[in-house]
Amino acid sequence: MSRKRILYVEDDNTLAFLTADNLEQHYEVTHFANGRDAFEAFKKENFDLCILDVMLPEMDGFELASAIRERDVSVPIIFLSAKTLKEDRIKGLKLGADDYLVKPYSIEELILKIEVFLQRSHKVAPVKDTTCTIGSFTFDPENYVVIKGDERTSLTERESALLKLFIDNKNTILKRENILTALWGTDDYFMGRSMDVFISRLRKIFKEDESIRIENIPRIGFKLVAP
Repeated sequence: MSRKRILYVEDDNTLAFLTADNLEQHYEVTHFANGRDAFEAFKKENFDLCILDVMLPEMDGFELASAIRERDVSVPIIFLSAKTLKEDRIKGLKLGADDYLVKPYSIEELILKIEVFLQRSHKVAPVKDTTCTIGSFTFDPENYVVIKGDERTSLTERESALLKLFIDNKNTILKRENILTALWGTDDYFMGRSMDVFISRLRKIFKEDESIRIENIPRIGFKLVAP
């Protein structure tokens, strides 16, 4: 079985050497020291997961993640950064990243995260080859897009899977831990933070239709209320 391919972008040579050296025991790692070269490689090659530093020369990690997401909505993205502000974490997640680890990080934790996302990416295929209607919107789960009239809003794979789970359980309370286990394979605090960001984005998408809302059920979970 061929090893999974990881795109690793880090401009600190010492950290890059140590991290890549450890990861190469498990995966095929392609390292770049700047965002522009990394994106050129991403356009030409296939990678199973991307690990991006935020502070990069030529094209920073946020710009790189955005460019990657425009070409591929499903490849897992993990940010590694010394930037600890909540705003930076939220920005990264809103761009479609799956997680955001703050430096210094442990190799064991990074590998654990990689395995979670690789397993989920491998298991979760696009859902049924049909669209469904929610209020005044049409949801196409196969192509990760929500449509209203001529307006099309693209979703990441995780956002699409989350919305599909809500629609399949419309007007029913979903426990927070059950959502996390179903979509991420683990009831983890940081995955919960990611889920909160994705739910916030879904709320913004549907805010124009008053018949649709994602209710927060305190200490329990969420409920999609829709006709």
